[in-house]
Amino acid sequence: MRYAMKAVILAGGYGKRLMPLTNTLPKPLLDVAGKPIIDWQMTWLRRAGIASFVVACGYLKEKIMEHVTALERELDVSVEYAIEKMPLGTGGALKNARKLVDDGIFMALNGDVITNLDVKKLNLRGAVTSMALTQLRSPFGIVRTEGATIRRFDEKPFIKSYWINAGVYLVDPKIFGYLPKKGDIERTAFSTLAKRGMLRGVKYRDVYWHSIDSLKDLEETGKDLQNGAL
Repeated sequence: MRYAMKAVILAGGYGKRLMPLTNTLPKPLLDVAGKPIIDWQMTWLRRAGIASFVVACGYLKEKIMEHVTALERELDVSVEYAIEKMPLGTGGALKNARKLVDDGIFMALNGDVITNLDVKKLNLRGAVTSMALTQLRSPFGIVRTEGATIRRFDEKPFIKSYWINAGVYLVDPKIFGYLPKKGDIERTAFSTLAKRGMLRGVKYRDVYWHSIDSLKDLEETGKDLQNGAL
């Protein structure tokens, strides 16, 4: 099944926290369990029926374009590029892609997220954007006690009362009226939409989700995928 909607992958960042790996390789091409991040993303969305992509890129864009050209044939998808002449932030990058997403509802996602959440559950219902939410995982192990007696240890459990932005969105084109020319979408458009009650959250439980922000994330996610997390 193919969806008419497009997916915009926001892949223009420098990946500074992943240096020196990103000195010569853009973050979307970093290897995770034998495949670049962008391969995991496009394969996941292709299985959901999405076959049209826009890659918003700037830093080392030639390497991204060269790699994705081969991936385009492999996955039977079409890919266009919104090129940033300078870093625009996630909000500016999305605004820069406006001409390529036509006038219909589209998906957008951060270029460092690996997940298996079901994008078909995202719905707008009158909102301008529907944001996938995932449960916060504790960065530390939790000690369970009874009084002063330690009973057990829970290794990095989910904190079920807290939710975080999964970096995956279903977007109405009205979003372009809220986006900055330069700046991050979280601090600009989403902040305004939330205050106006126009930002919807869809909660996902029991899904795999990890963002690649550091060398530790790269290692942990690689181990998860090698162990069949997806």
